[in-house]
Amino acid sequence: MVEWKITDGLTDYADAVRLMEARADAISAGDADELIWLVEHPPLYTAGTSAKRDDLLDPDRFPVYDSKRGGQYTYHGPGQRVVYVMLDLNKRGRDIRQFVKSLETWVIETLATFNVKGEIREGRVGVWVERPEKPAPITGGVAEDKIAAIGIRLKKWVSYHGISINVDPHLDHFDGIVPCGISTFGVTSLVDLGLPVTMDDVDTALQTAFHTVFDPKG
Repeated sequence: MVEWKITDGLTDYADAVRLMEARADAISAGDADELIWLVEHPPLYTAGTSAKRDDLLDPDRFPVYDSKRGGQYTYHGPGQRVVYVMLDLNKRGRDIRQFVKSLETWVIETLATFNVKGEIREGRVGVWVERPEKPAPITGGVAEDKIAAIGIRLKKWVSYHGISINVDPHLDHFDGIVPCGISTFGVTSLVDLGLPVTMDDVDTALQTAFHTVFDPKG
């Protein structure tokens, strides 16, 4: 059984990490169910295990937290749905690549609920959307913006950290970092794409898509 928890208001990041780590230990010990935890954070930056300090462009803008998740710098803040994923891969198959692929598919299926085509790009983490109405990048091709980030950590094959989807955050808050180390593309949100989507709408879509991807028989 997977428990779903939605926390209203803004959740302190350090408190969230402590809860995730404790829950992962409890899941591993067989003392707790798996958990999908949906939160929003106050404005902050987190540095993943591959973060490069040069990518922190404005270190005094918001609090900066070192994170044990994979990846580089990312932003969390109001208007962004952060989804912490505490799942037991001992029961779901110890395949990290397949697990990350499932997380990507989960995001893509969630976005499809709102007729947004999310895509994966080789060499670029996260989920992207094409923006043909914007000027083409200097590298050529169609402009693309990032709409969702993915970064996880495993503890005894139990996952924690997870994904974030930009619903309606302040996009200029991303300016203090090079998001995920990628400077040639921008960021967007569902509202920025012209969709009057609420956090409740996204939460409903996330739960439906989760069962499609992770528990198709449930």
